[in-house]
Amino acid sequence: QVQLVESGGGLVQAGGSLRLSCAASGSIFSINAMGWYRQAPGKQRELVARIFSGGSTNYADSVKGRFTISRDNAKNTVYLQMNSLKPEDTGVYYCSIDLYTRHYWGQGTQVTVSS
Repeated sequence: QVQLVESGGGLVQAGGSLRLSCAASGSIFSINAMGWYRQAPGKQRELVARIFSGGSTNYADSVKGRFTISRDNAKNTVYLQMNSLKPEDTGVYYCSIDLYTRHYWGQGTQVTVSS
């Protein structure tokens, strides 16, 4: 079993910044990727950013240039630095971990951006 503990969400004004953290623990042997997804009210969950074991990343077009994903391999922790936040970034942000044959989700952390 794998546990993901997220932190860093909150309320921020448009133009502000937040940093999300997600620490993974448990039966982790080989990580393919860690990432962040978000779900806005009434919408489907969507990929925000993902980082692979080799360091490559991909981002949703809507966050490119504003968000940065990074990872501390020694701590099995992934971060999401979010700058220039917009009201449309509001949603529940979920951490995910891809272990090739297994996939786990965090409990989610709320991010609210006020205009």
